[in-house]
Amino acid sequence: MTTRLRRATTGVAVLALAAVAGCSSDDPDQVAAGHSHAGGGMVSMAVGDGTRVSEVGYSLSGLQVRERPSGIGEVRFRIEDADGDPVTDYVEELTKELHLYLVNDDLTVFRHLHPTRAEDGTWTAPFDVPDAGGYRVVTEFVAVDEGGNGDHVVLGRRLALPPGDPGDTVAGDRVVDVTASQAPATGPDGVLRLVVRDADGRPVSLGTYLGAYSHVTGFHTETGAMVHLHPLDAPEVTEDGAELTFHADIAQAGDYRLFVQVRVDGFLHTVPVELTVAPSA
Repeated sequence: MTTRLRRATTGVAVLALAAVAGCSSDDPDQVAAGHSHAGGGMVSMAVGDGTRVSEVGYSLSGLQVRERPSGIGEVRFRIEDADGDPVTDYVEELTKELHLYLVNDDLTVFRHLHPTRAEDGTWTAPFDVPDAGGYRVVTEFVAVDEGGNGDHVVLGRRLALPPGDPGDTVAGDRVVDVTASQAPATGPDGVLRLVVRDADGRPVSLGTYLGAYSHVTGFHTETGAMVHLHPLDAPEVTEDGAELTFHADIAQAGDYRLFVQVRVDGFLHTVPVELTVAPSA
């Protein structure tokens, strides 16, 4: 952990085995595991929950939206270091250098995007949303610091977005059903269990997406604080469904809306799940 990260007090909920591994294969059926990085540097636990534009010397800067000729929007931004210089050296985390999330104020529209980085450090990503209004842009990345270690940081900024074409809300999924069989309490020992079934209540066979059997991105319904979880292991398949277990170190109690991404029969599904995190006893 670097000197900058030792000063941090805020952390997003992450999963030690998968979320910090960062070296998973590009093979969509290969699950991320391990901590081996070029140069042997260590990767910190994530700092930030997406409610702040700056954390531990990094800032989300130059955020703007442009309209492409096709009518699809394009979001542009930079990640800058403490000196105001663009960051261009990253560690891949779950097959990508940076993960970008767009979510509206009502938590009914969610996008998980993977921008392209130019040589000057500018990131761009096409997007579409069904409704104009207030949104939040959240970036998650692992930057390489001066010592060759990985700074895992989550930054966010509010943004007014115009509607794109086409777009859709995440109101439910007619093919895949996800329910929480165990909700976590706050603190470092929280456990979340999700059961995935098909529309008829039968177990499903889960593939992987970006090196994990599931990506869970959740937002506190009042504060907007983000949690990002990945399962500890492969799903346990029973007659009740395919059950995924997550370690969840969540700081804030309250109601959350989770966006659960799972791959079933080769198709990626995003399913919203309502969840209440209770204070630890």
